[in-house]
Amino acid sequence: MTSHFRSLLASTAIVGLFLSIGASAASRTDLILGMGVEPSGLDPTVAAPVAIGQVVWQNIFEGLVTIDKDGKVQPELAKSWNISDNGLTYTFHLRDDVNFQNGKPFNSASAKFSIEKILGNDSVNPQKNLYKVIDKVSAPDATTLVLSLKEPLSDLLYYLGYPAAIMVEPSSEPTNATHPVGTGPFEIKQWKKGNQVTLVKNPQYWGAPAKLTKVTFRFIGNAQAQAAALNSGGVDAMAEFDAPELVKQFQNNPAFNTVIGTTSMEIVAGMNNSRKPFNNIKVRQALMMAIDRKTLVDAANEGLGTPIGSHFSPSDAGYEDLTGVLPYSPEKAKKLLAEAGYPNGFTFTMKVPTRTYAQRAAEIMQAYFAMIGVTMKIESSEFPAKWVSDVFKDKNYDMTIIGHAEPLDISIYNRSHYYFNYHSPKFDKAMTVIANATDENSRLKGYRHAEEILAHDVPALFLYAYPKIGVWKKGLHGLWTNEPIPSNDLTDVYWQ
Repeated sequence: MTSHFRSLLASTAIVGLFLSIGASAASRTDLILGMGVEPSGLDPTVAAPVAIGQVVWQNIFEGLVTIDKDGKVQPELAKSWNISDNGLTYTFHLRDDVNFQNGKPFNSASAKFSIEKILGNDSVNPQKNLYKVIDKVSAPDATTLVLSLKEPLSDLLYYLGYPAAIMVEPSSEPTNATHPVGTGPFEIKQWKKGNQVTLVKNPQYWGAPAKLTKVTFRFIGNAQAQAAALNSGGVDAMAEFDAPELVKQFQNNPAFNTVIGTTSMEIVAGMNNSRKPFNNIKVRQALMMAIDRKTLVDAANEGLGTPIGSHFSPSDAGYEDLTGVLPYSPEKAKKLLAEAGYPNGFTFTMKVPTRTYAQRAAEIMQAYFAMIGVTMKIESSEFPAKWVSDVFKDKNYDMTIIGHAEPLDISIYNRSHYYFNYHSPKFDKAMTVIANATDENSRLKGYRHAEEILAHDVPALFLYAYPKIGVWKKGLHGLWTNEPIPSNDLTDVYWQ
């Protein structure tokens, strides 16, 4: 056999192999998607864990509006809407061709029920506070829903796209936590608690039909086990892979796509602004300038993540890179400390939740602070119970570090009694301007101004936006690269 013929055979075999793989992928209509956390239930209107929405939002449940992969509000069960000139009346024009998965129609009565359920005195909706501006809900006819507000809120449409504001079929409400009924492209088939949730295609879906016929969410908490499941074929994808240190093995493996994006989670080191020395803006600014954020991301998270200069993620519309406001400069940090009355530094304690990203970052920050004469003691705090009790509720801390996962959550600095103990009339005014914005450009301009105020005031040390690390098999398309809202929207996912 000539060498040329052997080469030809080898080439033919390789081409055949790739054609076979391609054909196999293209013919698939099922998906096994891994998740690091199992949801506590399947109704996002009654419990807070992000994992609930990551299974059901846009897959089983839909809202009046939705938030797309670019973080923009889009029509969904409401095909259009009008907002009064004073911003106090929202009139939604609903689709008239939608049924819930139990066959009952979606209309203004079920929409009214869903919104009033959020607002009720007995509501346990985790985001109830966002919707309290709604004063009255009315349904003048089957395809019209009217929300009357107490005061303007330009972010209301965005909030109505959250998992917490999905539309519920009234008779299914008592059992939605275990057997959810929505209007989405998939419906629940089975939940094997402790293992997996299986969804199947909704054949009566009102919109473009899903390309997948079956989706299984497998829950794998251990990062090493996630990697093993990917390699063995136990899962087809991890949309949020939990081990940055293991990413390179998949980046170097031609059988997988590794996609690094951004999330809405900001990692910040919150300070108790009511305690000395953190009540001094120069101290807070000095601590910010003592940290090289890029190096911290490299060391703590394998370089995966985006340094931030304010409480805003690159995945949010209106994001502004403000890392240059207080850039890394130990010399300037020391000068600021001296001006604040601490030429020899000071000692404080950081309460660090038992989360890997927080523990890694805290140790690096400790070394940076030592370089400017500041001693940081590290106290481990069990998360969530102990940390929530000590820091979030009792505010008994000097500094802490945590990821804020809620999308567009800069308003937390405007909340009274929030754990930062930060009070700024200037920032409060900026948030009022945002609420009163009458167009998108004004709204985004307002957010950029609010970001700039925080970048200078530094009520928390703004570190980085947590990455969305996606690892999935070649041939799988449609999973989101970025995550403006925590989700696994499978609407447009397919094999090719």
